[in-house]
Amino acid sequence: MSEPQAPLRALVTGASSGIGAATVRRLRAEGWDVVASARREDRLRALAEETGATAVVADQTDHASIERLRDTVLADGPLHLLVNNAGNAFGLEPVETGDLDRWRAMYELNVLGTLRVTQAFLPALRESGRGDIVTITSTAAHGTYPGGAGYTASKHAERMIVNTLRLELAGEPVRVIEIAPGAVETEFSLVRFDGDAEKAAAVYAGYEPLVADDVADAVVWAATRPHHVNVDSLIIRPRAQVSNTQTARTQR
Repeated sequence: MSEPQAPLRALVTGASSGIGAATVRRLRAEGWDVVASARREDRLRALAEETGATAVVADQTDHASIERLRDTVLADGPLHLLVNNAGNAFGLEPVETGDLDRWRAMYELNVLGTLRVTQAFLPALRESGRGDIVTITSTAAHGTYPGGAGYTASKHAERMIVNTLRLELAGEPVRVIEIAPGAVETEFSLVRFDGDAEKAAAVYAGYEPLVADDVADAVVWAATRPHHVNVDSLIIRPRAQVSNTQTARTQR
């Protein structure tokens, strides 16, 4: 009689809310061991209690923090899936008046943070013999819109990390997958507009946006295909949002 196989293990960054938290829930429901990582300890601990995931507080803009995260995660066994989810947008100013500090923050989080985490865990994913790197970019990684230059530039850069890494890992047992969501109703817009709930709500008015679980469903679907199948890039939008600049709204 064969020995039962240990569950696959995943690390999800930005797991304290939104897409990250939904992905943790989905993976746990599929039987994965999951490490949930984020900066907000209170929310992370609550998610861990709810789902049975392991909570590890970390900041992907801090190199030492990511080194500690790596050591903590790998001390408990192999890693098969990294979900690069942490990221955000700050502000919606045109290029002419774009705030350099906001741009810098987006690059540090969305680009260098993704790079930092990927570098930290790639050796372990390779060693597992069936590793996956799923990076949540955005439709902003595939197009632009007025006022979005800082965010779209950072997401385009993040997408180029993904595309280049896939080429560099050709022939290795690691899949590199991009999931690019459109409008998802989470805390994203609330952060973008510095906590202005009215502005944030207006982003989703007049149509049915995606919810975090829609994107988590796509992440888990891609990660659970037979390992010879690679979902290079998956764009997922609400039906009403046909491009980054056109959404069919019933309210004006």
